[in-house]
Amino acid sequence: MRRIARICPTAVPVLALGLGLASCTSDSSQDKENRAKQDGYDRLVARQPAGRMEYSPTREAINQWVETWGKPGKLSYVYIQNAKGEYGYFVMKGLPVPRCKMLTPTERMESTSSGVAVLPQPGMDGTYSAGSMCHAYYGFDATTGAYMEFTVGTNQSFFLFDKPMAMPEYADARQLGPTSMKDVGERR
Repeated sequence: MRRIARICPTAVPVLALGLGLASCTSDSSQDKENRAKQDGYDRLVARQPAGRMEYSPTREAINQWVETWGKPGKLSYVYIQNAKGEYGYFVMKGLPVPRCKMLTPTERMESTSSGVAVLPQPGMDGTYSAGSMCHAYYGFDATTGAYMEFTVGTNQSFFLFDKPMAMPEYADARQLGPTSMKDVGERR
């Protein structure tokens, strides 16, 4: 019995090391392909490292977007083009918001002994959403505050501006909401 007790502490680490080494030698096709992919990537990075910019036009555009839309009461001019190429417009207070945007998380992670589960969370209205309403937008009319919602999709597009457009294709745009361009002319 004592002999077994002396052998066990030595045998366990040796057995673990042996199993660990044995697992290193199994070389599946996926392992080989993943290594080939990584080797190719490493070779390309060594030959063509990522460049470094001294200036970022993308950051400038984002900062300009923040400056443009980060003002209370800012109006947006939404032009909608239908399948026939005809335009209509809304004048909205602030930006149109996709219906799939939320103020609170839509999921939470929960760890259990059997793994991690992603659980849906109810929205602000107390219901659950699949988050599939990203093609529907809502906002509020510039002068009346009326709720407005529109959907874009097949054969319909929308164009968002922070000023009314004078381009020819927008000249005959039909007023679709309560506020006209004339109603907000002095607010531009």
